[in-house]
Amino acid sequence: MIRIGQYNTLEVVKLVDFGVFLDGGEDFGNILLPKSSVPADTQLGDKLEVFVYFDSHDEVIATTKQPKAIVGDFALLRVVGICGVGAFVDWGLEKDLLVPFSEQRRRLEVGQDIMVRIYTDKASGRIVGSTKFNRFLDKTPAKYKVGEEVRVTIAEITDLGYKAVIEGKHWGLLFKTEAFGKLFVGKSLKVYIKEIRPDGKINLSLQRAGKAGVDELADKILTTLERKGGFVPLSDKSAPEDIFKEFRTSKATFKKTIGGLYKKGLIVIEREGIRLNDND
Repeated sequence: MIRIGQYNTLEVVKLVDFGVFLDGGEDFGNILLPKSSVPADTQLGDKLEVFVYFDSHDEVIATTKQPKAIVGDFALLRVVGICGVGAFVDWGLEKDLLVPFSEQRRRLEVGQDIMVRIYTDKASGRIVGSTKFNRFLDKTPAKYKVGEEVRVTIAEITDLGYKAVIEGKHWGLLFKTEAFGKLFVGKSLKVYIKEIRPDGKINLSLQRAGKAGVDELADKILTTLERKGGFVPLSDKSAPEDIFKEFRTSKATFKKTIGGLYKKGLIVIEREGIRLNDND
């Protein structure tokens, strides 16, 4: 079955001067892959991975170009035009993606970079975008476990912190007090489930909680020291940005971890940095 707005592997059934036709099954018949997208030496019977969507004439068409996002994704896209029914955003294909006025929380302007959820409108069957995320999220019970690693995309910045979409399914919050490193709307990264509150809201953390997180960082520090000849120019006096760049952790956690390694006699903390303790 053809999945509109997603990748499909389809067989070449006809060669023509302006491209090739792919087998779209009973529902769609032959689907055109324009000449500009046809790989060199394509033959009848070849199977090609293509993205299937609607062209400017609302005809089903295929392309080997990769859009910036597909149906079901949340993505940061730029507004490139306004029309009578909504705004157009650039999603990497010849035909821009429409975000109808009815799917905008606030009116969009050309040049804005906005988070968009791409979906297929059930009434028209067309691929469109929406900035009204609540209608797509938290529709199923969250089955995450505290400490579980998940992938998120930062969708909003609020007074409390960073609202993020967890695995494309649920809202989560990373409090500003626990944030470090370069975070921005549209960034995707791996985080950890810190807490699932009684009201169902989910709090996130950039670090694995408890002893497991500290042990993981300790191993990383020792491995880095060994790889760099036994010395790293970072200590408890270093800037948080420098610590994060090397170890992807907060200064507080770094200080706690190197303190533990020092107590075990595994490292020496010097003014200029930390060094492996090579004393037997």
